[in-house]
Amino acid sequence: MKLLRYVSDEGAALGVLQTGREDRVVPLAPVSGEFPTMRSIIEGGSTALERIGALAEQGEGAFDLADVQLLAPIERPGKYLAIGMNYAKHIAEAKRLGQPTPTQQFWFNKQTSCLAGPFDDIEPGVSEQLDYEVELGVVIGRSAKGVSEADAKNHVFGYVVANDVSARDWQRHSPTFTMGKSFDTHGPIGPWIVTADEIADPHALALRCLVNGEVRQDSNTSELVYNVWQQISYLSTAFTLEPGDLLATGTPSGVGIGMQPPRFLQSGDVVRCEVEGIGMIENRVSSK
Repeated sequence: MKLLRYVSDEGAALGVLQTGREDRVVPLAPVSGEFPTMRSIIEGGSTALERIGALAEQGEGAFDLADVQLLAPIERPGKYLAIGMNYAKHIAEAKRLGQPTPTQQFWFNKQTSCLAGPFDDIEPGVSEQLDYEVELGVVIGRSAKGVSEADAKNHVFGYVVANDVSARDWQRHSPTFTMGKSFDTHGPIGPWIVTADEIADPHALALRCLVNGEVRQDSNTSELVYNVWQQISYLSTAFTLEPGDLLATGTPSGVGIGMQPPRFLQSGDVVRCEVEGIGMIENRVSSK
């Protein structure tokens, strides 16, 4: 299923794409008493998904997707974690720029206040070096602490497209990258959460980033240095991953700062990020 959030006359609302239709949304009002938020749906697990699946099949009250504005498909999660330098060619890019090659998984925080909708504008803020990073996003479904790689997939609720927008000049202000990775609007995700059962193998998905129609990044999750299961196992060794937590699994080569000369985003640029089997998000860079 494809679960989403959208703006209605009453404010933020939950929906699911109608079974067999990519252009029709079924409102989840009938289950809103029991599952009022996306996080509550995630925590509800199979019980919630069975109820919602029946609604998606029935299609009662369905309306055109084009008639509503989509929001980030999850309300603010407890954690938004992103891994750096997790594609070999991107590591080579970073090495040319003087970034040491990590000897283990290299994680940083994106403050959850950075989250934005799949078609919201990206605000540059004070950054003069705005950059893009297409990534496969993972939504945690069940609490994970000390899980094995073999068991990690059982803790995934679903997947989103993510753009790890980066203020490169501010990224250097902190060794943890947090400042440059967490500007408001610098975490667009969506367009919906695709439930894990629809993605047979998250390690065989094409992903691309285009700027003004020009392909900048073009790769496949098969090229991840540390795969999704290894990432979940590693993180859960240190702390508990909780339902609704969001992981950005790494970006391939082709980022703006890695070009010669660098090509940073400018006002009016349109950034499109695509992940096979999930969909696309598209965000325009607003004026300062």
